[in-house]
Amino acid sequence: MPHATPFAPQIKIPATYMRGGTSKGVFFSLKDLPEAAQVPGPARDALLLRVIGSPDPYDKQIDGMGGATSSTSKTVILSKSTKADHDVDYLFGQVSIDKPFVDWSGNCGNLSAAVGSFAISNGLVDASRVPQNGVAVVRVWQANIGKTIIAHVPITQGEVQETGDFELDGVTFPAAEVQVEFLDPAAEEEGGGGSMFPTGNLVDDLEVPGVGTFKATMINAGIPTIFVNAQDIGYTGTELQGAINGDPKALAMFETIRAYGALRMGLIKNLDEAATRQHTPKVAFVAAPADYVASSGKAIKTGDVDLLVRALSMGKLHHAMMGTAAVAIGTAAAISGTLVNLAAGGTERNAVRFGHPSGTLRVGAEASLVDGEWTVKKAIMSRSARVLMEGFVRVPGDSF
Repeated sequence: MPHATPFAPQIKIPATYMRGGTSKGVFFSLKDLPEAAQVPGPARDALLLRVIGSPDPYDKQIDGMGGATSSTSKTVILSKSTKADHDVDYLFGQVSIDKPFVDWSGNCGNLSAAVGSFAISNGLVDASRVPQNGVAVVRVWQANIGKTIIAHVPITQGEVQETGDFELDGVTFPAAEVQVEFLDPAAEEEGGGGSMFPTGNLVDDLEVPGVGTFKATMINAGIPTIFVNAQDIGYTGTELQGAINGDPKALAMFETIRAYGALRMGLIKNLDEAATRQHTPKVAFVAAPADYVASSGKAIKTGDVDLLVRALSMGKLHHAMMGTAAVAIGTAAAISGTLVNLAAGGTERNAVRFGHPSGTLRVGAEASLVDGEWTVKKAIMSRSARVLMEGFVRVPGDSF
């Protein structure tokens, strides 16, 4: 008799591998997940970690779907919306590469561009809302942060139109344009009592032991973000990934800034908590326009942009720009006196084009002062999205 193996066989879970903006991730319909993973908790986290291939001490995610960067270590769970006047509920899990945890504390703005497409293709949007030809307006409830996102998805012959000529810096090939609106993106439930500026100031002196004291704009719009001036921390704003990601001292400095900023923003109660909240807040540094060569070799000229921004995600300099951080940039740029606005020349504006390591990106936002509090009704940007692969992911049946 053959010896019965004690190992559980692999199970198959329906999934779609999608690119959204400059990120990609594994998308699931909630109803397709194993029962134990259909609710938040350790089983769901363990499943997603195994799908992506984390935690991986080799930092490669070879044994999973992840690509060993913050932009490619992402998961999305979608379901028909339980919220009135919305089509789909969108939950985003940022999977740590080297540690055993999934961060649910924020949204992924880039993958937001793929949510509408997935929702239509998988029957989560009422057929009456999808034209035969034209643009489907998909109302997305972003469950991590309790916000509404509107995705304008092009439709041809009743199907999602994915191919096109829209070019997005940081994405190799052109695709169909998807306009994404982030409605009322400032905080409500995060620290600071719902204020866009949790400290009450447009600019603060942020004291970071062992690093120094410097000006910072701490804003909660799109995603909590700490903006500092590039020159205050020894940079020019023209840096590419190699200048920072290969420098352990620099990465440690940014993580220290992030932890102390999170404390000032009321996102954490003590510094130790920062380690289990890697996805938020983000740290970014800004500078006035300057010439540089993007990672693709494309020359970016001073006149092409209003300012330069470099942002870190999950402890590393991002190859382009997180969509949620772009919302923070657009919002801060619209408010006179923030470091972002000052880097862009200090004038009032309702749109900004900024330079990032892969090229440039334009984001629009209109801010207004209401009863002494800054508010922004929406931020808008264009992205693209497409299905890369669909079918099933497999994981060992006893891995969650």
